[in-house]
Formats: sequence, C-alpha cells, structure tokens
Amino acid sequence: MSISLKQIRYFVAAAETGRISRAAVELNVSQSAVTTAIQQLEALLGAPLLERTPQGVRVTIEGGRFLPQARQILSSVAEAIRSPHMTGDRVVGRLRVGVTYTVSGYFLPQHLTRFYANFPGVALELFEAPRTVLEQAIVDGALDVAVMLVSNLENRREIASEILERSPRRLWLAPGHPLTRAERVSLADIEPHPFLMLTVDEAKVTAMRYWTVAELEPKVIFRTASVEAVRSMVAGGIGVTILSDLVYRPWSLDGQRIETRVIEEGVPSMDVGLAWKRDAAGDAAFEAFCDFMRYAAAGDAPHRPGPVVA
Repeated sequence: MSISLKQIRYFVAAAETGRISRAAVELNVSQSAVTTAIQQLEALLGAPLLERTPQGVRVTIEGGRFLPQARQILSSVAEAIRSPHMTGDRVVGRLRVGVTYTVSGYFLPQHLTRFYANFPGVALELFEAPRTVLEQAIVDGALDVAVMLVSNLENRREIASEILERSPRRLWLAPGHPLTRAERVSLADIEPHPFLMLTVDEAKVTAMRYWTVAELEPKVIFRTASVEAVRSMVAGGIGVTILSDLVYRPWSLDGQRIETRVIEEGVPSMDVGLAWKRDAAGDAAFEAFCDFMRYAAAGDAPHRPGPVVA
C-alpha cells in the first residue's frame, strides 16, 4: 500500500483542528473515514502521529516532525495544479463532455471552475445523461469524453476508461441506532434493519448486486430518487442506507446528525473516472481536459455536497 494524498490531508486536518470530529466536518467525510486514513498513514510510516486525549487529539513527536512535510506535500500538489504546465492560454478547441447525474452534482463542478480559469480557450459542451446513453454516444462519436461512474461501465471492448477517484460505500445511520455500537458491521448485521434504497444513477442495481452475492436481501421500506429524502429519513432513525463517501455529509437538511460505519466485506467502491472511445485520437483540448482532471483528482480536494447521489 502506498501513501495517498487523502491520508495526508486527513492527518493535517485532524492535527490542525485538534479533533477528529471537527476535521471530518471540515472535510465533509465521516469520522471513521478520517480515523481509518490516519491509522493507515501511521502504519505505513511506522510511527504514531496523533495521540488521543479526552479533549481530542494532539500531535506526537513523530507527528510534529511529519506535519511540516505533509503540509509541503499538499502545497506542492496545489501549486502543480496552478503551475504553468497546467495553464492553457495556447490551447484552443471544443470538447464534448458527457456526465452522469451523480458526477454533475458531486464531483465535477469544483474541478470545472479551475479548468475554465486555466484553459480559457477550451469550450466545453456538457451533456448530462444516464450511463447507457453516454456509452452509446461515446461509441457513436457524439461525445469526446465522459466523466462518469466507470465502476458501472459495460462496453469495455469499445470504451477505454481510467479511474480518477475510488469512493468507499459505508453504512449511514442515526446516532443511537443499535448498529453504532460497533465500528465495523457486516451486511448480515444490516439485513434485519429497515433499509432506504436510493434508485438514482443505477444505485439500486449496484446495491442489489452486492446483496445478491452475499445471499442476503435488505428489508427495503422505501425506494426514492431523492437523496435528501434518504438523508432526512436516516437522520430521523426511520431506516439505514449504504452510500458512498463522495456524497456523505454529517447533517441532514433539518440539522440532524448522520453517522457512518465501515462495512466489513462485499460492498464495492463507487469509482468516478474518465471514459472515451478506445483508440480514438484526442486533440489538444481532449489531452488538456484529461490531464487536468488527473491532476485535480490527485489533489483530492474536499467535495461539496450537491443535489444528487449514487
């Protein structure tokens, strides 16, 4: 396992805020995601970086040595994205970009803002559509590239793809729910509890696939394309759900808390990535967009919640 920018960023956030919970809120991820990332980083470095106290966390001697270097790494990545080789005053062209529903709400907007600033000569034509429509458009040549959930990609013979971000799926539940007593749960643990099934962007299809493999069936009490309905119902203790870290935030619209737990096995990550027609010759605009998205995803900036989910 190699050190990731996410692990470094989570460590820096926890060290600077002094609390795992506060770092999680600022990063818009779950507390367990921050804790796991820091534990992985400590294991890779072979030293404890943070000491847990009743007041929160404080940096150890080893952590104090590593913290300036960690900040420098994050600063260097940010600078790389802003550096001259990532600017494109001389790059001119038009690019037809397809996006799936979830990507347009949770992943792409923050990156588009920087792309437009760095490549003012590239005109992007954005098209939002379901995965099946985007795949056909890529094959037909109606799209140059798509930013989509490549974990759901079917036509891998004619379409090439590249993962930009892997987003783990976790159990979402209300504080005080019986399953919060454990840090990790299994699908068998979840099965008896009322389940809220999100249907947008093939979320239901994906969910039923891993439930079926486990030879289990969730106790679905409500199916909806509205993520805010799911958030509110989870926070209100009506049911639980399984969704990705990409779309997690710790509060519902009415201000109620949502917690998460790691699922031990069998639940795949939600992979966001690039997809394009295999063996197609991309022009300068295509190369600029793909390279920029790779740099932007490597920087792994915190995601801001949007209106949709998968």
